[in-house]
Amino acid sequence: MKITMAATRFAFARLTILGLLLLMIQASTAQHPVGVFDDHTDIGHPKLAGAASYDEQTQTYLLTGAGSNIWFNRDEFHFVYKKISGDFILTADFDFAGDTAGAAGHRKTGWMVRESLDEGAASMNACKHIDGLTVLQWRPYRGMFMRDPEDELFYPKKGGQTILLQRVGNRLTMMIAHPGEPLQLVGTHRMEDLKQEVLVGIYICSHDSDALASAKVWNLRIDQPVYSTYTSNPHVAAPPMQEVMDSRLETVEISDGKRRVVYESRGRLEAPNYMPDGKTLLFNQGGLLYRIPEGGGKPEKFNTGSVTTNNNDHAISFDGRMLGISSHREGLPGGGSTVYVLPISGGEPRLITAATPSYLHGWNPNGRELAIVAQRNGSRIYNLYKVSIADGKETPLTSNTSGHVDGPEYSPDGKFIYYNANLTGTMQIWRMKPDGSGREQLTFDEYHNWFPHISPDGKSIVFISFPGDIDPNAHPSYKQVMLRVMPLSGPGGPRVLAYLYGGQGTLNAPSWSPDSRRVAFVSNSVKTH
Repeated sequence: MKITMAATRFAFARLTILGLLLLMIQASTAQHPVGVFDDHTDIGHPKLAGAASYDEQTQTYLLTGAGSNIWFNRDEFHFVYKKISGDFILTADFDFAGDTAGAAGHRKTGWMVRESLDEGAASMNACKHIDGLTVLQWRPYRGMFMRDPEDELFYPKKGGQTILLQRVGNRLTMMIAHPGEPLQLVGTHRMEDLKQEVLVGIYICSHDSDALASAKVWNLRIDQPVYSTYTSNPHVAAPPMQEVMDSRLETVEISDGKRRVVYESRGRLEAPNYMPDGKTLLFNQGGLLYRIPEGGGKPEKFNTGSVTTNNNDHAISFDGRMLGISSHREGLPGGGSTVYVLPISGGEPRLITAATPSYLHGWNPNGRELAIVAQRNGSRIYNLYKVSIADGKETPLTSNTSGHVDGPEYSPDGKFIYYNANLTGTMQIWRMKPDGSGREQLTFDEYHNWFPHISPDGKSIVFISFPGDIDPNAHPSYKQVMLRVMPLSGPGGPRVLAYLYGGQGTLNAPSWSPDSRRVAFVSNSVKTH
């Protein structure tokens, strides 16, 4: 069969056109990930195009967008989003950026839950306005007018706030906090027919079709609880400790509360320490200990010899030469947790406590004694003891017959042992002299406060605060908790450093950087990959 040159050119042109159309279709559906989000786009065709970027170094998002409003039965704004199913907890710090002079008062940013990218989609929006108005608003169904409770809640116009938006079933709840303050309820609403799979993300709307607005977002975390029933009902038993979790090893700056994710794991990791060099972190996972650079990288196994069932209680001596660990031995009372010491460079550990259960928490600055939590003489009550490293001799520091004590840690000057105790119905932070005398209560609030850690400069104390609706003697793994810092002398009460999903394993071990500028911790989320 004879094929003419014209036919060949026609066929080639047709293929070229089809190829171009295919490329255009692919380009129109291509995703543009930003940080943890799948994509970003303008909703409702604003007159001016928006944009989004993520700074890996500071782990901060920058949003730019225009749009007439997010209101009535259609929206215009820039949206950075990802798909997610089931319950979730969205937390981040928000502030407006760029030139804000003359900005429309209802310029807004915050978290959004949306059923689709349609301009009239059903949605729930946690809004921070530039004039200070804070509100939870929602559109129940596609094309309906936006609703809000018409509460006039305002915050100071300058500075950032933490915004949390949580979903439990079809109920969504918004909370907000000024820097250093506990989260406060803004509003809650049930979206009866909200889809299981939704788009969640952050947004910016200038409230002015002819102007662009900017917002910066940091400390952003998207968490999914293990079980919604456990999250909302403290009386439901916690899932087993071996539940496969996503874990983040993080650090937080004491001065400004800025957090940085050092390492993310698809398994459970716990209880980081700063190594003496201030550049390396030590944590436990799967019964072993690992080191990782503070700036991130690949974890490296730490040598603990034949002791390979380590738990989340480990501490470094004040001179930086020795490491104390707790590890389980099979077939012994209370799970067999036992205390050992070994060189900071690694090696075969030396047994210190023959009796079990024993959990290590702190070193005496003299390097000759450890502070532990233990059950002794058949009692089911935990008490505090100091233990001689030379011969394992134990000296009781408390003799409680009820309640619970935990987390003993010496101050750097050796004058006090700090610990947590439930003596009045709530778990609070206490201190005593090294011989167990002179006990003083340091915190007085509705939270259950655990695991006090003293800064190397001796000026501050950091601890984890659980909500008041749990058993004060328990410190479960899967709760919304706070890390708080408090001066040890002078004016000032506890200040919130971080809001997170975690608990057991988050802050069990002494975790200050040697320069007292940062604290390391672990946050958790259910496995979603």
